[in-house]
Amino acid sequence: MKSVLLAVFTLIVHFGLVYVGAAYAKSVDNNPLPLLSLNDGLAEYSKVYDEQRDPFSDANAALALAKKTNRNVLIEIGGNWCTWCHKMDAFLLKNPSVYKALHSQYVLLKINVSDANENDAFMKALPPVQGYPHMYISTASGKMLLSKDTAELQDNSGYSKEFWLTFLNQWQSKATLSKL
Repeated sequence: MKSVLLAVFTLIVHFGLVYVGAAYAKSVDNNPLPLLSLNDGLAEYSKVYDEQRDPFSDANAALALAKKTNRNVLIEIGGNWCTWCHKMDAFLLKNPSVYKALHSQYVLLKINVSDANENDAFMKALPPVQGYPHMYISTASGKMLLSKDTAELQDNSGYSKEFWLTFLNQWQSKATLSKL
């Protein structure tokens, strides 16, 4: 149990893609979204917030993939109820360079927090969430590197491509960085 909690604590991060419902996926603020898709070979835990998923099992799988691919893990805490989570997902889909940087440099682990399933046991192992979505970054060995409020990735007009790319480049694994 201690190893699972350590792994969970280390995985802490978020910043990925959240479930985008069919009506929402067609447009955001009446602007059509590009053809990027969540069906591009990502693990299910990287695509959606799912209150039925086991966060401990998903965390172990994400850590194993991160080790295998020399990436850090970005843990995204949020839910399908979260307006800003949907805005972040839409931003990522509309900005292919940010989307690619995220998924090439990190293993994204989405953890659902909702009225139906607060995932208390998992969340107790992490530093407090300041708002939703919230992200944590850990190494592939589970060492916690960062707890981040995603509001810091916004400028006056919403999420910022520049802020996102700077953030992703700053916290990527040194092993991933050496391959670029």
